[in-house]
Amino acid sequence: IASVSSVMVIRAKNPVHSVFFFILVFFNTSGLLVLLGLDFFATIFLVVYVGAIAVLFLFVVLMLDIKIAEIHENLLRHLPVGGIIGVLFLLEIFFLVDNDYIPILPTKLSTTYLTYTVYAEKIQSWTNLETLGNLLYTTYFVLFLVYSLILLVAMIGAIVQKTMHKTTRVKRQDVFRRN
Repeated sequence: IASVSSVMVIRAKNPVHSVFFFILVFFNTSGLLVLLGLDFFATIFLVVYVGAIAVLFLFVVLMLDIKIAEIHENLLRHLPVGGIIGVLFLLEIFFLVDNDYIPILPTKLSTTYLTYTVYAEKIQSWTNLETLGNLLYTTYFVLFLVYSLILLVAMIGAIVQKTMHKTTRVKRQDVFRRN
């Protein structure tokens, strides 16, 4: 589903549909991360990408006045060049990946398989969230607090800078003159 959705991000005629397929790719990738046992990364992936970036893309696409007819007439003109570049890109990826560690083409008669070992279970029986929480709130507590304060000040500064911008079209109250 993630692969088909990523192809549909490119193939969708409507930019809004493309953004929705993009969000679907994020959800499916997050599901794959959950299946790998990376619960925290899956949650952060959803919060950061779907909650912030994809919604930002959606608002930008909705605010732009895109003419879909102009997109259709230019599509076929660039198709041969794009196809050649795409085939070259796929060949490069194929030759990069086909090495001794990741064999695609059978080069030897005896095939060796790579095995994935979960070292976290061998060290301690904590989950990823417990390990991260233990590190953040014990060893790196001061750094975590300083970083959160820096982000808070940056967020307040961005809000103040956006709202206190002086323009001629906005009527503002002068508190001292009013009192």
